[in-house]
Amino acid sequence: MKRIFLLVIALLSVTFSQAQDITDAVRYSTSQLYGTARFKALSGAFGALGGDLSAMKINPAGSAIFNNSYSTVSLEYNSRNNDTRYGNRTTSSDDSDFNFSQAGAVLVFNSNDPENSWKKLTLGFNYSLTNNFKDDYVATGISSNSIDQYFLGYANGVPLDNLETVDGETIADLYRYLGENIGFGAQQAFLGYQAFVINPNSNDLDNTSYSSAIAPGNFDQQFALASTGLNGKFTFNAATTYKDFLYFGANLNAHFINYDKSTRYSEFNTNSNSEINEIVFRNNLSTTGDGFSFQLGTIAKVNDYVRLGVSYESPTWYSIQEESSQAIQSYSANTDEVVNVITNVVNVYPDYTLRTPGNLTGSLAVLFGSKGLISFDYTYKDYSNTKFTPSSDPEFNFQNELISSNLQATSSFKVGGEYRIEDWSLRGGYRYEQSPYKNESTIGNLDGYSAGLGYNFGNIKLDVAYDHASRIDNPQFYQVGLTNTSRIERDFSNVVLSVSFGI
Repeated sequence: MKRIFLLVIALLSVTFSQAQDITDAVRYSTSQLYGTARFKALSGAFGALGGDLSAMKINPAGSAIFNNSYSTVSLEYNSRNNDTRYGNRTTSSDDSDFNFSQAGAVLVFNSNDPENSWKKLTLGFNYSLTNNFKDDYVATGISSNSIDQYFLGYANGVPLDNLETVDGETIADLYRYLGENIGFGAQQAFLGYQAFVINPNSNDLDNTSYSSAIAPGNFDQQFALASTGLNGKFTFNAATTYKDFLYFGANLNAHFINYDKSTRYSEFNTNSNSEINEIVFRNNLSTTGDGFSFQLGTIAKVNDYVRLGVSYESPTWYSIQEESSQAIQSYSANTDEVVNVITNVVNVYPDYTLRTPGNLTGSLAVLFGSKGLISFDYTYKDYSNTKFTPSSDPEFNFQNELISSNLQATSSFKVGGEYRIEDWSLRGGYRYEQSPYKNESTIGNLDGYSAGLGYNFGNIKLDVAYDHASRIDNPQFYQVGLTNTSRIERDFSNVVLSVSFGI
């Protein structure tokens, strides 16, 4: 007869030791290209140009280029394609959505005093997406590395006494206790033990060594990820003009994070002497956060044809809250008995702070009168300066060491051009962003190009742009034990429509 061991541990509302890692740090430190259609069409190369609502998120002095009060609203269609290769198999996934990606206005106050060297004051507000977390992919293939290594990686060193329930104690009680008092790693060991994936090498309660209940061989595996959420910021801007030559500006930014991720890992084997033949492991993560940053910038009008810009964006200081839940199922082909253990526990982690890296941008723009322009931006950003706090937490210290040793200072550049034919504007651009990882493999370098068209009706302007970018990522399944990677060829395409009008 066939016995099936079934363990379902779906995880309710207590405070647990944190499980944040370097992937969280990178996720909230990177940004995508969002903004007005004109901004997108030039691939975001606006640091020395100004005169656009999205330009001030690169250089806050850009709002002082406006001659009159102005407003823009943008709607964007996003499309994503992932071709995922794992072992000798490839799967594809497509997804799309609509978002209001930008909305803002700037008020211009001109000085009427000819003796006043400060010719203009502008006050602006802009909302912009910085990241769209919607994503999904499935990696399916054959491997000789099993999920048992994940649980063994956490279990060895944990006393068996911590993994055994006592009289009157439920699975949920012990799981909760481990999270509150020992940490995430002990919880993972507990899941592997209770699911019969790992066995103690001794029944002594002081035992701290474990072995796998899964025989070596080949494993048919599938890792599926689905995520949703947005990262955005609200910018409050002030800028001024000195003698029609120098432009100065400053931004105060309020940031928000909403992120939800679900992963499902399944594994099947027919290996001889294997006590467990099938495993399904589920993880859910829900993240919310808010933060602040500031920016300073200046633009110099060298002459009627050349503008130079420089801007600084501070680190963003986030306060982040997270909740997670887990579930595991294990099956054995040896007997037909069914064991069901079901609990409901949500891991509620203590709030933590994440400091993302600041950046410095230098810009050059060449204008050809009313006929057109060419613009170039270079940005330097050191991801190794990303940091979790409180630093008194040993897990955060460990992750900060990983960040310092695995992430790097990056360079990115953007170039864009515009050509005007009466009331029509033709635009195009290119951008390159270096990977935040030193190996440039976990997250690959990004290449993108853009094109756009605009028409000036007078008081109203209508702009449309198309942007495409691609990169190759090699994400790990887990940080511990089962560190297999899949290769994902990512393509991002979007179309944005903006309506602008004088106010």
